Formats: sequence, structure tokens, C-alpha cells
Amino acid sequence: MHSSISYDPMNEPQLLDLAFAALVDHLVDLGEPRYRAAQLWRAVYADLVTSYEAITTLPQGLRTKLEACLPWEALMCAQSHASADGRTTKVLWKLQDGETIESVLMRYDSRATACLSTQVGCAMGCQFCDTGQSGFRRNLSIGEIIGQALAHARTLRDEGRRLSNIVFMGMGEPMDNYDATLGTIRTMNDPKGMGIGARAFTLSTVGIIPGIRRLANESIQVNLAVSLHTADNQLRNSLVPANRTHPLPKLLDACRAYIEKTHRRVSFEVALIAGINDSIDHARQMAKSLRGMLCHVNLIPFNTIRKSAWKGSDVEQIHRFKSILSDAGIPTSVRQSRGEDIRAACGQLRRRDRTSY
Repeated sequence: MHSSISYDPMNEPQLLDLAFAALVDHLVDLGEPRYRAAQLWRAVYADLVTSYEAITTLPQGLRTKLEACLPWEALMCAQSHASADGRTTKVLWKLQDGETIESVLMRYDSRATACLSTQVGCAMGCQFCDTGQSGFRRNLSIGEIIGQALAHARTLRDEGRRLSNIVFMGMGEPMDNYDATLGTIRTMNDPKGMGIGARAFTLSTVGIIPGIRRLANESIQVNLAVSLHTADNQLRNSLVPANRTHPLPKLLDACRAYIEKTHRRVSFEVALIAGINDSIDHARQMAKSLRGMLCHVNLIPFNTIRKSAWKGSDVEQIHRFKSILSDAGIPTSVRQSRGEDIRAACGQLRRRDRTSY
């Protein structure tokens, strides 16, 4: 795992990196009363202000002091693209060290979901994912992850809407940056701030077994999604290189243990690629592997990526695959792809040296 690789530009605390208890300690160290931390926290996470100067509940002297000793923003918007239907927005973020990441805001009739990145690039190297093909640079800090969500929340506020759901399905492997990912969830879950319910978070992993076992023991009921893609262990070795370290039989055992511990279902993500993993035999093998498990399968039409000749399965084949799983008693749905016209769909996010799309 790469959890020790992170960016700290000045080896000093950053506002968005701090949990509430740490923020209280920081304010007390500055000689301020503890209630100032609550005022600051509420302004940042509930009122969605964008600068210390805008927090008029704090005295001017404290705002000036914080400006000097506790940096605020961890990223800046370099470019934003909206889909043709206006429901999906992809944002290119520039970080303080010059690295870039992408995140996506998706608007539905009854909810609004932010798809956040947890790393610059990704070390997993999955063959069907543009992010995995762009290489790994470093982990994101808590502040860099939260900063994406706060910016999307402000966009929605200006539209008269609220950010209701978070999925960690952007760039990177969340379990490979476990502490920052869980720290982000706990901050955004705080009812005194953003107040996003625990069950509105979905953490997606290619199947990092120690992370799954660790998540099972957390006192927070987030959703777990596992990028399965096939129930053929040998095929999965080529599609998901991490399978060589976390082989499918042991991964499914870890998922069963997670379900037994948490009593929560696991979602399995399956990107169907024509002629690769979408045959009737593949479907039957998956049905046999998952039968009896408290789970849900999301079938995802493969989205084209650069330098790949692979194509997504056709609609008829996807529904044949779905029928076999459903007939085996496994709840299965076909995910609606969002933002493919702006390369914001599943597997299409990538690190960019230029802001061209």
C-alpha cells in the first residue's frame, strides 16, 4: 500500500486536513477560546464560505492570524466541463505542488452525487481504466479530498440544491489511502458541518483485502463497492493486477466476513467488455460465486479509454448477463452511464499535464 506517500507543502497543518478535535487544539494553542473552533467549523462546512475574511463571526484579529498560520484551500479549479444535458460536470483541479486530479458532480432528480478522487493517478494498473494507465504519483491529503466536495457543494448551493451523496470512485484506490479517506468521511459526516449521512457514502475498491477487513471494524455505516469485473480468477489477474496480491477466493472470503460483521450488503461493480468478460459462461460463473451472499451487482457498460481497442458489450448481451444473475437470486442492475461525452464516465478520469479534453 502507498499510504505513506502524501504531500505536505510546508509541513504545517492545513485547515481542511484537521478533524474537529484537532481544530479545537489548534485554536487553543493560539490562545483562543474553544468555541471559536465551532464557529470556524460551521462556517467552513455548513455555511460553505470560501475565505477567513468572510467569517464575520470571528474577530478580525483572529482572521488575520489564521490567514497567516493555517492555510485554507488545498486545490484550485483549473477547468470545468459540463455534459450536453447539463447534469454532469467534470472539474480539473490543480494542487499546490502542480499535480492535477479530476472529480465529477452528477445531478439526479432526487439527489446530487460527487465522485471524488483520493490519489493523484493510481497504482492499481487496471486494464479497463484510464486512471490506472496514467500511473501513480501520490496520495491526496484529507484537505485535498474534502476540497473537491466543498467546491461541488458550493456549486449546488448556487443552484438551490444540496450535495447529498459521495462516492469515492474517482482517481485512485481509496483503500490505498485509507486514513485520509476515512478522515474525509468523518469530517463530512459531522452533523455540525456538512451533515452527509454515513449511508450516503460509497467507498469503492479493486479488492484490497486488509482495507476491507479494517473497514468492517469501523464504527460508521458506509457502503462498500468492490470492482469485481469477473469471477474467473485467471482472467481477473489480467484485468485487475491487484488480484495477484489479493486473489479472488480470498477477496470473496473477506467480503463475506465484512457482511457477517456489519450486516451490510456489498455492491460488486462489473464493467462488461465485449468478448472479454461478458459471455454466458462468465455470467454463470459469477452467479455461482456470489449465490447466497448479501450483495448487489452493478453492471456497467465499458466506457472507451485511450489506447484500447476494447468495446463495451451491446445492450442485448448486458441484459442476458443480468438475467442469469437475477435468475440465480442475485439482485442486479445496469448502471446508467453519466458524462461520457466529456470523458467523465467510469474509468475515464485521468491525470493531465494540460487542461485539454
